[in-house]
Formats: sequence, C-alpha cells, structure tokens
Amino acid sequence: MRRRSRARQLLKGVLVALLLLFTLFPTYWMLVSAFDATPSGGVEAFPQDLTVDNFTYVLTDGGFLGFLRNSLVVALVVVVVSGLLSLLASVAVARFRFRLRTQLVMMILIVQMVPLEALVIPLFVQVRDLQMLGTLLGLMVVYTALALPFGIWMLRGFVAAVPVELEEAAYLDGASWWRMFRSVLLPLVAPGLVATSVFAFITAWNEFIFAMTLLGGSTENYTVAIGLRQFFGQHSNDWGAVMAASTLITVPVMIFFIIVQRRLSSGLVAGAVKG
Repeated sequence: MRRRSRARQLLKGVLVALLLLFTLFPTYWMLVSAFDATPSGGVEAFPQDLTVDNFTYVLTDGGFLGFLRNSLVVALVVVVVSGLLSLLASVAVARFRFRLRTQLVMMILIVQMVPLEALVIPLFVQVRDLQMLGTLLGLMVVYTALALPFGIWMLRGFVAAVPVELEEAAYLDGASWWRMFRSVLLPLVAPGLVATSVFAFITAWNEFIFAMTLLGGSTENYTVAIGLRQFFGQHSNDWGAVMAASTLITVPVMIFFIIVQRRLSSGLVAGAVKG
C-alpha cells in the first residue's frame, strides 16, 4: 500500500516537472536568444556569447522605447477608465431597480461571447466616423469598450454580495452617498476591481488585431504588439531583436502581475463564490 502511494507521488512529481518544463521553456528560450550575440532561431540550451546589443538596438534604432511609452499610456488609461465605468455600472445594475435591467445584464453577458474578429469592421467604421483613426485615443476607446462587459459582469457579483444593511448603517450615521461609496462599498469590492484591472491591462497591452487595423500607417503611435512586427522580415527574421523586444514586452506585465497577484487570487476566488 505504501509502495503504491510512493509510486503515485513520484508519478505526480514527474508530471508536474514536465508541465513546468513545457510552460517555462519558451520563456527561457526567449531570454537565451535575447542575450545571445548570434541567435539562430533554433533551440540552444546556452548562449554562445552573452551581449546586450540586441536590447540596445531595439530601444534605439528599433524605436521600441516609443512603442513602450504608447502601450503604457494606452494600458493605464484603459485600466483607470474601464475600472471606474465598470464599478459605477455594476452598482447601478446591482442596487437600483429600473426597466429592462435583466435584459441589460443578459446583453452584457452575450456581448462577451462575440468573437473579437466579428467586431473589427463595425468598430473600425465607428472609429473612422469619429475621426480617430491612427490615434491612441481611438485605440483607448475601443479597448475600454472591450474591457467593460467583463468588468461589469464581474463587479456586479461583488457589489451584490455586499449587505445592504452596511450601506443603511452608514446612512444612519450621517454619511452621504459618496462617503458610503468611498468608505464602505469601495474597500469591499476592491479585490474584484483589481481582477478586472488585470484583465483590462493585459487586453490593452497584448492586443494586436485592433491596433494594427486602427493605427494603420501611423508608426509613431504604434504599440508594442505591432511594433514587434518590424523585426520579422520577408525571407529572414532578426531573432535577437525579436526576442529582446519580446522580453521588454513581458517585463511590465510580470511586474504588474507580481504587484497585484495577492489581491487578484483573492478576488477571483471571492468572485467565484459570491457571484
């Protein structure tokens, strides 16, 4: 019996090790190629000659510093605006009674199921009519619209889970609606707000199709996702620059995730229970 238990644990360990190897190897290969002076695009366990020239080329001649700035501006604006609008909208659908409220909530859920590719042409036409093609503002509007359904649907569960008696107690103590919102409701829904912020940040940071369609030839407004495309040639690829740029794209996401991961995990678990 004990021998069978050890064999089972050994099998689990081997499977976990294989899963970690499969998951982490692309990242390791990216880092090795980024610091390799002569990357070949093949699989090499260790770099032949360590160098930072790829990063220097990407940030200077490649213009990637500007792409990082554009992506950072777009992502931060989308996180703040979508978080604020999602929170206010979730309070409206969770606390107030009005006509077609159920239909509105169902519409929010249905919108999340529409493939992004089906939205490219309609959103392109809308952004064109608003004369925001080739601008970061148009991209911010589209990303905010994409992040809102998930944010509203997720935060609605957090707001609905807050007992109304807590709000009424704040009113009895003389608090205004704003004071109750800031001191009672906001701290209780903060984990959900962090989770929606992570989703909005990743959407704005990694998205490619809408950025390529809406920005077109405005290379000065390119984000990192489409800025990376310039290092791919028709007949050959600059693997050192590609991997150095990919590393620069990955680092901000990792830093952001490390900062919020504790609240993210608690928020996702709480949302799963409270929804």
